[in-house]
Amino acid sequence: MDVFVASLFTVLQWPTVGLLLLGVGIGFVVGILPGLGGAVTLALMLPFIYGMDPIPAFAFLLGMHAVVATTGDITSVLFGIPGEATAVATIFDGHPMARRGEAGRALGAVLCSSLVGAIIGAAVLAISVPIVRPLVLAFGPPEFFMLAILGITFVVALSGGNLVRGFLMALLGFLVAMVGLDPFTGKARFAFGQLYLWDGLNIIPVIIGLFALPETLQLMSTKGAIAQGATGPITRVMEGVLDTFRHWWVTLRCSLIGVAIGIIPGMGGATAQFIAYAHAQQTSKTPEEFGKGSIEGVLAAGSVNNSKEGGAIIPTVAFGVPGSTAMAILLGAFLILGLVPGPEMLTKHLDVTFSMVWIIVISNFLAVGLSLLLLRQLVALTFIKGTWLVPFLLVLMTMGAYTTHNDVLDVVVMLFFGVLGWAAIRFGWPRAPFLLAFVLGPTVERYLFLSHQLYEWAFLLRPITLALIAVAALGVGYSLRRERADRRAARLRKEAAA
Repeated sequence: MDVFVASLFTVLQWPTVGLLLLGVGIGFVVGILPGLGGAVTLALMLPFIYGMDPIPAFAFLLGMHAVVATTGDITSVLFGIPGEATAVATIFDGHPMARRGEAGRALGAVLCSSLVGAIIGAAVLAISVPIVRPLVLAFGPPEFFMLAILGITFVVALSGGNLVRGFLMALLGFLVAMVGLDPFTGKARFAFGQLYLWDGLNIIPVIIGLFALPETLQLMSTKGAIAQGATGPITRVMEGVLDTFRHWWVTLRCSLIGVAIGIIPGMGGATAQFIAYAHAQQTSKTPEEFGKGSIEGVLAAGSVNNSKEGGAIIPTVAFGVPGSTAMAILLGAFLILGLVPGPEMLTKHLDVTFSMVWIIVISNFLAVGLSLLLLRQLVALTFIKGTWLVPFLLVLMTMGAYTTHNDVLDVVVMLFFGVLGWAAIRFGWPRAPFLLAFVLGPTVERYLFLSHQLYEWAFLLRPITLALIAVAALGVGYSLRRERADRRAARLRKEAAA
């Protein structure tokens, strides 16, 4: 408890609180401008945390990421355009409410329910620490090896689309992670005689190229303003705030669904939102109103938005298994700051873990409070032309990649992976399995080596390892079953159309 309270005062100290405010400000703009997204912005901001202490660095990164989904709901309600991929379900009922003149009520409801969801997610994260700690301390190299494999398996299985493509992208990520000197023999691998490659590929240019550059190029195709037309008067905001507490049971249930799904690696925020929305509709007394402007639908979509972040941080911090693409990028921040997710985050660096709880809560209070005060001014940002943002973003990405080692070859690496990321989007190949395999590749290699040294291949027969193998097999089986069902449904639709 002393560490929990002390971490609050640490977050409120300068310069940590200043970096938190800066992160919240960036998250505001990113959330309300469709086309960027929280994961892309995290990738863009990673270079700026070099030399920072862990808590200020996470105040900046997590403070920014925590508010993206909150402000992303604003454009979903007003224009039917999601500012963030996880704000899609908000459109279903939020935009119909706006069209019938209840935009203020919908915004009040979605912003307040997002705040409640964030608090619940942070509370579960804080409560889970004493529960997860003995479990993590009981794990050895074999268990951590299988956890890393399990996380990659889930991302491959649940990334959407072809399972084989997800597996091949993960395999490519592993191969790229092996570039450089073998940590056990000292021999160069995949270096092709280039001294630059002896240290391996730096995570910053790889992530910027894979995620930020393709999204920026897509943003170039936006010819006009992101939003069109007038928004009309924004009134009855406080009525929407009160709706959050009138329907408190819906808000609480959907927040807990968000936490539970956030804990499962690879499920993603969009999946959590649709599951919570479907649950709210199935349990509602007026399910026929969903999709036509139901306040319960708005609350379900809003509350799950931020609660999932608290859940996604739990496996990232405790086991080094990211719960989402954004958390995989945040895992890169751990490596940059010299932190190792796992037992140390629950013992030696417990203050950093508890600081994350406070950062999530404080940043969402700031985001919701400012959103309610500055709704009209924030909406004006959606009229910025997409093409105006591109030059600034390209300069920012180039600087971020170059300043990693002050080496122009890092910019070349960024461009190479930018082409790879664009091709993946163009041809429907998932990028998340590649990123996760690249980030976790050294961890998998290290724990595999240690496990074999300690137990030889008998480490695969340890009870927890066998349980994790079974869970991974179930994840793959679920994905294969879903793919068959999707193909069958597509064939039936084709036959019906014919």
